Amino acid sequence: MIRRPERRMPEIPTASLADVAFLILIFFLATTNIDVEKGIRLTLPAKGAATVVARTDLVTLLINPQGEILLDEQEVAPAAIKDLLQPRLAANPKLIVSVKAHPQAEYRIYLTVIDQIKQAGGRRISIAEPD
Repeated sequence: MIRRPERRMPEIPTASLADVAFLILIFFLATTNIDVEKGIRLTLPAKGAATVVARTDLVTLLINPQGEILLDEQEVAPAAIKDLLQPRLAANPKLIVSVKAHPQAEYRIYLTVIDQIKQAGGRRISIAEPD
């Protein structure tokens, strides 16, 4: 009787699969450019450097949990902050803009407010805790 050769099932060699996977992982780790968020540049005062500020030299911006922005207790749109602050900053170069953000306020709105103050020419920005 003639024996037929056994039929072999085709298979994919997987012995070097782990090696290839690790080489691809190392390649992507070596070539990936990781950007680190730098955040907002602020110059913080020294510890214990609290000073008394006259009410005429202070503007208060409050951000409530609903995302509303109050400029001296009057609601304003985020885009209007720059236009409202520019004349005040031009009239009083010692003007300090105090930003009080509620802990549940969106960070996006907070950054928009800080950007608007800087665009208006505000250099003295106070970050305060809400009452």
